[in-house]
Amino acid sequence: MHALSIPTWIIHISSVIEWIVAIWLIWTYGELTNNRNWWGLSLAMLPALVSAMCACTWHYFDNAESLEWLVTLQATMTLVGNFTLWAAAYLIWRSTKSPNTVEPKPIKSEQ
Repeated sequence: MHALSIPTWIIHISSVIEWIVAIWLIWTYGELTNNRNWWGLSLAMLPALVSAMCACTWHYFDNAESLEWLVTLQATMTLVGNFTLWAAAYLIWRSTKSPNTVEPKPIKSEQ
């Protein structure tokens, strides 16, 4: 395991653990508020978790050429994760809009 230093491993592993805890906390928040959009956010976080685990696995095996496909999978999961997180954030934002909200009318110029 010459690829990363001990402090870097600590950061990598603690980040993965932190992400898992965040997924669990967001899921729990969705249960407490009975808002399934928060469950969607926790599920949308999974591709980013897979991405992080790919990176850690590749580094664990000293960046072996035989596992170079993990780099492609990691990049793909990062891209997918960015889109799923965007979609989940949009759904949460949309769920906060009151159905009784009146849209403001544009101001007409007096010419």
